Amino acid sequence: MAETHVLFVEDDDVIREATQLALERDGFAVTAMPDGISGLAAFRADRPDIALLDVMVPGLDGVSLCRRIRDESTVPVIMLSARADSIDVVLGLEAGADDYVTKPFDGAVLVARIRAVLRRFGHASGGQQGGAEAESKPVGGVLVFDDLEIDTEGMEVRRGGVPVALTPTEMRLLLEFSSAPGTVLSRDKLLERVWDYGWGGDTRVVDVHVQRLRTKIGQDRIDTVRGFGYKLKP
Repeated sequence: MAETHVLFVEDDDVIREATQLALERDGFAVTAMPDGISGLAAFRADRPDIALLDVMVPGLDGVSLCRRIRDESTVPVIMLSARADSIDVVLGLEAGADDYVTKPFDGAVLVARIRAVLRRFGHASGGQQGGAEAESKPVGGVLVFDDLEIDTEGMEVRRGGVPVALTPTEMRLLLEFSSAPGTVLSRDKLLERVWDYGWGGDTRVVDVHVQRLRTKIGQDRIDTVRGFGYKLKP
């Protein structure tokens, strides 16, 4: 089996070298770059399996780099931020990142988060937990909600007949909602099912992804149930 290729963009020499060595010890192939410009060039040349982007890098900051990558690819992106309460976290998620890790981080935690992201990307076309999704599928695997069509077998979404481009994380989120339309799903439950968190996580990840999904499938398609979570209108 080929090694998973990680693009790591970090301007701190010590962190970059130590993290690269730790990832390589865990079996990853790593391309490490010190700034956003070289990181974008490496991304385009190497087409990695996942990108780890520090928010504060010179040349092209991590948020801008994430946007550039997202314009070209649905490859998973994890942002690295020095402060958990920083606006950088939300900006990174809004730019298209799938998750974030707060610095300083434990190497084992980073590896676990990378593998969690890769697992859900690898299973974006199936692998939903529980049986509700299978029970809700009509013949052919296409779910229809007014002008929204979700092909659960072909992993395609159309709105008014026009294809909608979703990242794998957004697709998994939509599959969770469509497997139980009208049912309120809590943020913690979505973190567990979509982000593969076996522990408490930052619910801002869910909130930003729901908002991103709304902009693509319709702002009024997903309801907020204050104090409980979200639900897809049946």
